[in-house]
Amino acid sequence: MKSILIKSARIVNNESSHHGKEVNVQVIDGKIAYIGDDTPNSDETIEAQGMILSAGWFDLQAVFADPGHEHKEDLLSGAATAAAGGFTGVALLPNNKPVTQGKNDVKYLKSNNQETLTQLYPIAAVTLDCKGEELTEMIDLQAAGAIAFSDGLRPIWHTDILLKSLQYLQKFDGVLINRPEDVHLNMFGVMNEGVSSTQLGMKGMPTLSEELIVQRDLELLAYAGGKLHFSNISSAKSVSLIKEAKKKGLQVTCDMSAYQLDFDDEDLMAFDTNLKVNPPFRTAKENKALLKALKEGVIDVIVSAHNPQDEDSKKLEFDLSDFGINSLQTVAHNIATLAKDVEIEALIEKVTAAPRRILGLENPVIEEGKAANLTLFSPDYEWKLEYKSNFSKSENSPYWNKTIKGKAMATFNNGKSHIHKQ
Repeated sequence: MKSILIKSARIVNNESSHHGKEVNVQVIDGKIAYIGDDTPNSDETIEAQGMILSAGWFDLQAVFADPGHEHKEDLLSGAATAAAGGFTGVALLPNNKPVTQGKNDVKYLKSNNQETLTQLYPIAAVTLDCKGEELTEMIDLQAAGAIAFSDGLRPIWHTDILLKSLQYLQKFDGVLINRPEDVHLNMFGVMNEGVSSTQLGMKGMPTLSEELIVQRDLELLAYAGGKLHFSNISSAKSVSLIKEAKKKGLQVTCDMSAYQLDFDDEDLMAFDTNLKVNPPFRTAKENKALLKALKEGVIDVIVSAHNPQDEDSKKLEFDLSDFGINSLQTVAHNIATLAKDVEIEALIEKVTAAPRRILGLENPVIEEGKAANLTLFSPDYEWKLEYKSNFSKSENSPYWNKTIKGKAMATFNNGKSHIHKQ
């Protein structure tokens, strides 16, 4: 039975009686055995001065590409990457081959949960093959263990499908997740529409393509009721519309990718395909509005938006390359960067309690006797995402081989631990 002492960490866990205190925490056999000022004998000690100990982080959106594209990521490599990034729970988008749309698909994605530190929570498709044309058997999928419903990387373009989904999911208080995008306005687009796209001669993706769908979906939510979550918000007007809808009492929430504010469209001048994402990096002005929405709590959750791609999908001309960033291990860096402008406690809440609350899950509590579901985060630790530190099968990251600040130093869950060796 191995004992680990986390020494002098600051607890950030609103549900805990130790919230805000700097204490020593001992973990034995997957449980929190001691919290206090004493230093009980332990097999291993982590010096955690200046670090934050919170409930295990939870990612509301990731792609693991398994089944179908296991050369990009598989369930085990994805779970290991998530654990290294500080995540003890990950909600998986349904965009696999086959799509997550049957009981066996859900069962397969959860098949390793007893053995892995990071637990996987399947999000099932709203429509067959995520084509937006015919509804899946959502009640059966929910009974099989689907945590929410979404067409994932594909928006629900069909208005009647979205309306019926909102109504249908109310039978079991389910959550509908939609990525707002007018696919016709964005067709052949590769980056934000603006001055930079014009200078580069690239087809742009206007913020209007997002805003129109946000407006449409909110009107349908007001009409039908239900719970709606928007993923990967990138526009100032989008957050303004969502803010007003919240004031009206609609059950609407939204998230933003962790890396969204780290870059803007001017950074694409070098045609780095690792910066090709959807939604695209917007202007500095849009980023400023998103930061304000983050401070105000309009943006509820920060997600990794982890979308691993192989070398053949990225080492192409910019317009031919695939969208996506390998991002699970760099969320800690993104949070450390955002903490210059946003309270760190608020940011931690957006990767712990908030995503779980949206999905109807309990947030782990840091108390003696409780299961150790923990993330130890250092905002100041400098490191590189490179071959020897990367747990993903893919390397498509704009942070690759660069020194960045902010890292998950240890993760505990399911009787297991992942500790970064300094």
